[in-house]
Amino acid sequence: MLPRDRVCAALDFKAPDVAPLEYHPSPAGVYEHGEKLRGLWERFPGDFGDAAEFPPASPPAGCVDPEGRYCELRRDEWGVVWKHLIFGVAGHPLQRPLDDWSNLESFHPPAVPPSSGPEFERERARAAAHMARWFLKSGWISIFEVMHAVRRFEDVLMDIASGTPEIHRLADLITEHQLAVIHYLLRRGVDAVQFGDDFGARAAPLISPRVWRRFFRPRYELLMRPIREAGKRIFFHTCGYCRPLLDELAELGIDALWPQLNAYHEPELARFCRDARIALALHPDRGELMTRSKPDDVRAAVRRLASTFRVSEGGAWFYVEIDAGFPFENVQALIESIGAMRRQ
Repeated sequence: MLPRDRVCAALDFKAPDVAPLEYHPSPAGVYEHGEKLRGLWERFPGDFGDAAEFPPASPPAGCVDPEGRYCELRRDEWGVVWKHLIFGVAGHPLQRPLDDWSNLESFHPPAVPPSSGPEFERERARAAAHMARWFLKSGWISIFEVMHAVRRFEDVLMDIASGTPEIHRLADLITEHQLAVIHYLLRRGVDAVQFGDDFGARAAPLISPRVWRRFFRPRYELLMRPIREAGKRIFFHTCGYCRPLLDELAELGIDALWPQLNAYHEPELARFCRDARIALALHPDRGELMTRSKPDDVRAAVRRLASTFRVSEGGAWFYVEIDAGFPFENVQALIESIGAMRRQ
């Protein structure tokens, strides 16, 4: 099978020739492990793209002081200024444009790439070339995460609970922007559109299913409809425990879920997703397992995930993201054990 065909088989709950594998080029891991990590990628290639094309990563000049301490301020496309203290790791919002609702009238979303012209044609050609071999997943379609980036998190929760007109205007503005991004991706070419909104805490969703159903579901339905109509796949990422919301996502028609596995009882999650025909990205725990455990524990976790989620039968794939602080022997155990499984 070509890599793209392998991923499609897994998404269709058909047995792939080998377990599919996705790498994410986390700048933190690339910076910390460098050529050793690239060597593993080269020995054990994945199915979502050529890891040789992953960009190099290092802190910009002037962001590391003489004692080696890193600090960087960045303004994102939504006008939020983030303070980063660990290179390659998400920062904290330092300045938000909508802590004061009086700024809403002058608040504008980012520009969407044009869907015509020479640059668009180059992007479309690049997408077609990628999909000739690899599976192409694009986008990061968020509503909730944008909302609590541009406005204080606790205020967003209170605004949603009380139903303020401003929070609905903000959510609609974000939704309209993300819908334009989705139409761009569909015109450019894509196999799947990736959504990402973290809704879970350690043991329960941050928002009740009743409120989620009222506030978020209609907006997701609007965003997902053109993807389904185009015959493309819908991927959804959400961290924390979100089991009460998974029924909603299944009804919305998502094709794949990237969960925080250690927030769930794995056998129950495996049964639910197989019954719902939702494929799973199996992302081994980046905390206790990858940071503080031993290589044998990592190898055992890979075997457990493959068995519990019946990877050989389709419906799941391995997702590997290497962060700062992972001992390299654990990184090596993770990638080599998945690679050995794929070569059996």
